[in-house]
Amino acid sequence: MAQDILISFEHFGFHYTAQAEPTLYDINLDIRRGEKVLIVGPSGCGKSTLAHCLNGLIPASYPGEITGKLTVGGRDARELGLFGLSRMIGTVLQDADGQFIGLTVAEDIAFALENDCIPTEEMHREVERVAKLVDVERVLHHEPHEISGGQKQRVSLGGVMVGDVDVLLFDEPLANLDPATGRQAIALIDDIQRRTGCAVVIIEHRLEDVLYRSVDRVVVMQEGRIVYQGDPDRLLSLPLLQDAGIREPLYVTALKYAGLTISPDMHPAELSKLALSDAQKAQVRDWFRALPAAPALPPREPLLTAEGIDFTYEGGHHALRGIDACIRRGEMLSIVGTNGAGKSTFSKIICGFERPQAGALTFAGQDLSALSIKERADRIGYVMQNPNQMISKVQIFDEVALGLRNRGVAEEEIRPRVEEALRICGLYPFRNWPVSALSYGQKKRVTIASILVLQPDMILLDEPTAGQDLRHYTEIMDFLEELNAKGITVVLITHDMHLMLEYTPRALVFHEGQLIADASAAEILNSPEIVETAHLKETSLYHLALLCGIAQPEEFTRRFIAHDREVRK
Repeated sequence: MAQDILISFEHFGFHYTAQAEPTLYDINLDIRRGEKVLIVGPSGCGKSTLAHCLNGLIPASYPGEITGKLTVGGRDARELGLFGLSRMIGTVLQDADGQFIGLTVAEDIAFALENDCIPTEEMHREVERVAKLVDVERVLHHEPHEISGGQKQRVSLGGVMVGDVDVLLFDEPLANLDPATGRQAIALIDDIQRRTGCAVVIIEHRLEDVLYRSVDRVVVMQEGRIVYQGDPDRLLSLPLLQDAGIREPLYVTALKYAGLTISPDMHPAELSKLALSDAQKAQVRDWFRALPAAPALPPREPLLTAEGIDFTYEGGHHALRGIDACIRRGEMLSIVGTNGAGKSTFSKIICGFERPQAGALTFAGQDLSALSIKERADRIGYVMQNPNQMISKVQIFDEVALGLRNRGVAEEEIRPRVEEALRICGLYPFRNWPVSALSYGQKKRVTIASILVLQPDMILLDEPTAGQDLRHYTEIMDFLEELNAKGITVVLITHDMHLMLEYTPRALVFHEGQLIADASAAEILNSPEIVETAHLKETSLYHLALLCGIAQPEEFTRRFIAHDREVRK
């Protein structure tokens, strides 16, 4: 009914002042009270611009020409302005650092309550309640920069939850969360929506993870236009996702490889509701048996060895406890585990940003403790999780060229190397743009390009594909594979279980500062004990194998990944 419509785009378009072409074209979209809508699409398709129009950042912070009409709560969005829209639409940004206001986590969650002059005792109770819901009660008195990326995301969610808004808008809410916490976040968003009756709009690349809980509609955007809006079961029955460069759920891909035709009556949008006949299950089993066994890993010599690494931060947080690990020359390896497990701390020690209180690190037989950060950087490249912490130049080309210039490389050599790195990372058309004009995901690609251009012996990347669409994800990972094929060791700190399965045959699993597993990716994700302890998530292939009566889900996963790689090549 019309009175239930909270947001209405009517022939809406937007053209940034600084760009030659419009970003949004003829958007027609209604969002109703109590509805949960997922918006997906490749990077640059206009998703974030649409979000900025909703929360008032356009035109308040990003000037441009608006055509058509946008109404929120029946009122023109331009008349409501930034403040008026903020009272109706609560936003959790992809870049959590850009959202913090308070000096502590508690202050940040309380910010909206303070603006509303809520009495102190009531404010304390509400902050504690929300902090418990989003699992940050243990860090309430920490400064925002002291907590992990996933914790920052939960704090941002908490800050929105204390407000009495009609619409909750989440821009890439899973980008920095470990798999288990991401699943909890989706469940929490679902619970909030059910309890409050708010409309929920989720903008996210990780389609399968969002579909852990049902959504009312999926909106697919491509090149600034809406190309689909409707039922998620029907969407997964169409070739639209592949055409738009969006990754479909793993289990759907497996069913297609087995020769099944996906139809809405199979309820493919939710694995828990997936309806397969006995004949269809037998077809999956037959396909699995016909696949060759996955090849064994080749033997490799050690490159980096950690022995008894122990580290405690100032303040007493014991981040690493006696880590013994080996990274082998020329391999591609994942480091996984829950937020705060010690993954990033371990990488900082490898790069020399922190010094362990005990233990030893050797690289190609050389003691790393004798090398400075600069000397280590010549051999070990590090791409940080937050791109804003790495970027120091105004122009994109200059940022990528910075490391080469600092090393005295001749300008005639710099240009082709920088341009090649920009092409690989999908940034060549923007080479002369200012960094400030880029989205968060595009900034991420700039930082990856700035390290790739240096051609180090080993490259260590913290969440390299967070916030990337399938095309850019594939381009980045394929390039990393090319580097790896040339003998460069690639280590990925990641929450993306598909990335771990698809690209890294071996993984190290951290939990509470300890290394609890060193095994193949398939073995780890098919071990309920490791998955539960480390806050990972079983791959949907595991559940599909069990549903189809396959007694070896680990081998099913291995064979699927090997087959998928061959198909994509």
